[in-house]
Amino acid sequence: MKSGSTTCESRDILSSRWHVFLLYWLPAIAIVTVGPLAISSGWRAVIWTVALVTMGIACVVNALRCGRVHCYLTGPFFLLLALIALLYGLGILHLGKNGWNLIGLVTLIGTIALWCLPEMFLGKYRKGRAQNPPTIGPGRGF
Repeated sequence: MKSGSTTCESRDILSSRWHVFLLYWLPAIAIVTVGPLAISSGWRAVIWTVALVTMGIACVVNALRCGRVHCYLTGPFFLLLALIALLYGLGILHLGKNGWNLIGLVTLIGTIALWCLPEMFLGKYRKGRAQNPPTIGPGRGF
């Protein structure tokens, strides 16, 4: 029988280099690549929004699959940034002429902080009912 940690690691999207590349590195590369390009704010918004939504959904799915602690925070964070990028790109949200730089900086610093700090203090995986189901027996409920 596998331990809870081994089960979590086997279900963790981050344990597969291929998934990490497709779901995190490729979107990040897309964001960085369009940074210096002279493209319209609308196209930049589309690329950033799709990239951030991809990373956000992957994190939410990973949090639900294996209980990876930082994914509970980075998932909603990326989805919120995707909304901000979309609204800024459409001209609805006004962040000034350096808005894309601001969004990029918040993305970078927030990602590093939300990835490292929670796992430093809370561990790599959330210990929930999926990994540690309650024991059934005399004097233990049920």
